[in-house]
Parts: sequence; structure tokens; C-alpha cells
Amino acid sequence: MILTTSKTIFALENLMSTLKVVFQLTKFRLSFLVSFSAIFGFVLASDSFRILDLLILGLSGYLVTASSVINNQILEKDLDKKMDRTKKRPLPTNKITKNNSLIISLIFMFFGLFLMLFFFNMIACLLSLVSLILYTFVYTPLKRVGPIAVFVGAIPGALPPLIGWVAFSGEITIEAIIIFSIQFIWQFPHFWAIAWIYHDDYKKVGFKLLPSKGEKNFNTALNIMTYTLFLIPLGLLPTIFGITGIVSGAIAVLCAILFLAQTFKLFKDYSRSSALKIMFGSFIYLPIVQISFILDKI
Repeated sequence: MILTTSKTIFALENLMSTLKVVFQLTKFRLSFLVSFSAIFGFVLASDSFRILDLLILGLSGYLVTASSVINNQILEKDLDKKMDRTKKRPLPTNKITKNNSLIISLIFMFFGLFLMLFFFNMIACLLSLVSLILYTFVYTPLKRVGPIAVFVGAIPGALPPLIGWVAFSGEITIEAIIIFSIQFIWQFPHFWAIAWIYHDDYKKVGFKLLPSKGEKNFNTALNIMTYTLFLIPLGLLPTIFGITGIVSGAIAVLCAILFLAQTFKLFKDYSRSSALKIMFGSFIYLPIVQISFILDKI
């Protein structure tokens, strides 16, 4: 009996350890936020919805996103070893092998795409596949080419709300393009703030994500401010096109103004702390705006 109990405990410990590694490998918080963006798009497109649909869409979005994230880490394993920000990830620390990571990625990809196709429609499934391909095979290698990578990476990053809209409606409409555009533009100050913070780390492996020849200067700060400024009129478009009401439009504009205010200090000191405030501002902006749109819709 004691031996059986010990074996059970050992098996549970191994299982928990494996799940922890998979949890880290899939970047749970990032993948969850991406899947929430798909749910956001689905809710905005619908007059009524079932909770089951949201759960299935969220799971599908999570699995496809997780597959993309795992692919990125497989391709960048050797680079991740050289950066302080990434050297403790599961692959660089050999907590999991490339082969096992690839198997998990493929399982997640096929299951996620199957859910999207079986429960929703072909267009949503194809858009999910395009997102995965762009992120894995275009954005990832372009990070060592130049800031064009940020533009390319912003496309799969902004597709989830559009995918959610299409999952319900079965078509790409102007409303779907609007919610895609908000998340697309948001990613530029978000990505560039991160690239500013980890500039020295990125230089070690040749990542060139900042505009203005990859330097932390006036032009880069201006780009960050300019793209953040675009979020003010974009936040009003869902109200203007009747997707949501005036309350969420006002909240979106207010959040964009507060987000924009974070960019001014970067002009004064070009400091890491100022870039950190922009990054945290970007983390706060998107979920608040999306939740306000959802609440205004329902």
C-alpha cells in the first residue's frame, strides 16, 4: 500500500512538473489575452451568444496562439540562451526538448484549427492558420532584418478580434476591420516600448525592432507617440459605426489620451523607466477598452 501511494505521489509530481513546463512554454498569460481578444470580437458581432461558444472559441484561440508561441521559441532557442530576458525559458534551460515542443505545438495547432472549423466556419479557420504562419515563418525571422518585423508581427497580433467577428458572422465586414485596426495600431507603441526596454538584450542577438535605424532617439519616441495618437480617433469608430454605444467610445478615447500622456516623458529623458510606463500603459489600455466595448454591447 505504501509503495503504491509513493508511486502515485511520484506520478502526480511528474505530471505537475510537466504541466508547469507546458504552461511556461505556451506563455499562458499572453495566449490567454489573445484568446480573449477573439472572444471580444465574437461578442461584438453577435446579438446573442452561448457561453459554450465563447469557451470553445477561447480554447481554439488559445491553442493556435500557444502553437505559434512554441514555434517561435523553437526557432529562437539558441538566441534565447543569450538574452537575460529569455534565458530561463523551458527550451534554453533544457526542461523540454525541441522535438517534444514541436509535438505539443502540432497537437495544439491541429486541435485548435479543428475546433475553429468544426464549431464555426472555414474563413475563421483559415485566418487562424494565416496568423500562425505569419507569426512563425515571417515575423520571427524578420526580427533580425529590421523594424518591418513589427509591422508584420502586428498583423497576426491584431487578427484575433477579427477572427472572433468572422467566427460568428462568417464574413469580413467593415466593423471587423475597425476592431482589427484598433488592435493593429495599439501594437506599435506596445512592441516599441518593449524593444526600448530590452534594447541591449536584443542587440546581443541582432534583433532590430525599433524604428529610426533601431536607435533609442527622438524619431523613435516620435513614432511611439504618433501611433498612440491614432488610437484616439480609432476608439470612436465602434460608436460611429454602431457597433457599441457612446459610453464605451468615451472610455476608449479617455484611455487613449491617458496612454498618450505616458509617451511625453520619453521625449524628455529617453529613459528605460519612461518606456516601462508606456509598456504598462499598453497592457492596461487594451483590456479596459475591450471590456468596456463588451459591456456596452451586452
